[in-house]
Amino acid sequence: MEDIDKLKEIADQLRMPTGKKGEEMALMMQTTNANMTQHAVAHLHVGDGDTVLELGHGNADHITPLLKKYSGTTYHGLEISDLMQQAAQHNNQLFVDQGRAQFTVYDGQTIPYATETFHKILTVNTIYFWKDPLNLLQELHRVLKLNGLLAITFGLKQFMSTLPFTAFGFQLYDAEDIEKLALHVGFHIQAVEEEIESVKSKTGELVNRRFATVLLRK
Repeated sequence: MEDIDKLKEIADQLRMPTGKKGEEMALMMQTTNANMTQHAVAHLHVGDGDTVLELGHGNADHITPLLKKYSGTTYHGLEISDLMQQAAQHNNQLFVDQGRAQFTVYDGQTIPYATETFHKILTVNTIYFWKDPLNLLQELHRVLKLNGLLAITFGLKQFMSTLPFTAFGFQLYDAEDIEKLALHVGFHIQAVEEEIESVKSKTGELVNRRFATVLLRK
């Protein structure tokens, strides 16, 4: 029973970090998700002047290099975790003060921005927790500018199903599942890029993680 409770706690913290353990989980996620985040950003080809949205940014330590490289780029982050919104704002206070970064808590379902606001959108390791994937994809399609790009990066079902904590509250996907949902709401499939990397699991084991970035164009 203790093992099950621990796995449930890991799953809950991955979905929405809270408290001291949430801070520890956020630091771990920043490290273990770094390559996946870079994969998403690289395939978006973010440029100077782009307005970027990210769902589930965590502590957002990865934002600094992007905003330093492109002085005309602005970034908006959405989180369901108050803890992560506060951590991200603290870690990027300089850019917040400059008006180039904004971090907001949202309900995980409705994107609180006007139609055709963003050039590029990314989300890494969040899709497992979307309550209504079709609705959220429709929202992302709405706020993306014409010809804008959305990158959804996630661990593939075959790999994720081997992790014991994913039995608790995770919806697992293959790239084909994302493509079907995306086509249903009007996205065009730009590319599907898969990669394998060696990382330490949230339960401490070294694993070969298979993940994909599905790149969608409006």
